[in-house]
Amino acid sequence: MQRIVQRIRPHLGLRRNVSSSNNYLIIKEENGTREITLNHEKTRNSLSLDMMSNLIKAVNLNKEDISLRAIILSANGNIFSAGHNLKELASTGINQHKLVFNKASELMKSIVQSPVPVIAKVNGFAAAAGCQLVATCDIIICSETSKFSTPGADFGVFCSTPGIAIGRSVPKSRAMYMLLTGEPITAQEAYESGLVTKVVPTQDLDSEVNHVIEKIKLKSRSVISIGKEFYYKQIDLGLFDAYKLGEDVMVQTINSNDGQEGIRSFVEKRKAVWGHT
Repeated sequence: MQRIVQRIRPHLGLRRNVSSSNNYLIIKEENGTREITLNHEKTRNSLSLDMMSNLIKAVNLNKEDISLRAIILSANGNIFSAGHNLKELASTGINQHKLVFNKASELMKSIVQSPVPVIAKVNGFAAAAGCQLVATCDIIICSETSKFSTPGADFGVFCSTPGIAIGRSVPKSRAMYMLLTGEPITAQEAYESGLVTKVVPTQDLDSEVNHVIEKIKLKSRSVISIGKEFYYKQIDLGLFDAYKLGEDVMVQTINSNDGQEGIRSFVEKRKAVWGHT
C-alpha cells in the first residue's frame, strides 16, 4: 500500500514536498528535486514488470509541473539493479516476453522524454537492463566502488536492448567487450569509456549529485527542456539535418519569454528572473 507522508499542492512559486513509498520504490520530492529510490533488495532491485510500471509512473508524475526541476534515480543496497527479473522470462510464453521488453522500452523512453534532467546516482552494481537503465539517464554519477556489466549471454539471453543504450554511450570496442564477455567494468573504466559522467568517493556521492542539480536549477526549466528534447532528436539525424533543426530550435528558444529574459539580463548585467516559459 502506498503511504503518502506529506503533500503540498503546488502553485506558482510554491514547491512541492512529497514523500511516498510502496513495495518497490521510495519517492521523495523536495525543493524541485524528486529522488526515486529502487527499494526491492530481495530481488536485487530487478526490473520486474511491477518495478518498471512503478518507475514509469514515478518518472512521469506531474512532469509538467514547473516546480519540478530534476529527477534522481538511486537504489538501496549494494546492487543498483540486477536487470530483468529472470523468473518472468522463464516461461515459454512469447506474449509474456513481449510484455516485459515492451515495458522496458516504455521505461527508457519515459526517461528520455522527461522534460527535466534525469540523473542516475549509482552506488553499487548495475547489470544487464539495470546497466541499460543507468546508461539511459542524462547524467550518471557513481561511487568509486560501482561496477557495470551486461552478462546476458551467460544466461542464454544476449543483452540486445541494454546494448542499445550502451552502444550510444561508449565506443564500439568497449560496448562489444561488455556484451560479448559479460565481464564487469569498474567505475573508472566506465568513466574513461564515457558511460558515466563522474566518479566520486562514496561519501561524496550525495553532495556531488546535489551540486549538479543546483547548477541545473540556476537555468530556466523551459530552456533546459527544449535543449534536452533537441539533443535526443538531433543525435539520430544527419549532420546537415541536425544543423537545420538546430537553427529552428535556437530561434524558438531566443524568442521564448525566458530566452528574451536571459538576453536582457546579460545586457543589463543582472541576474535573470526566470518565468520557466
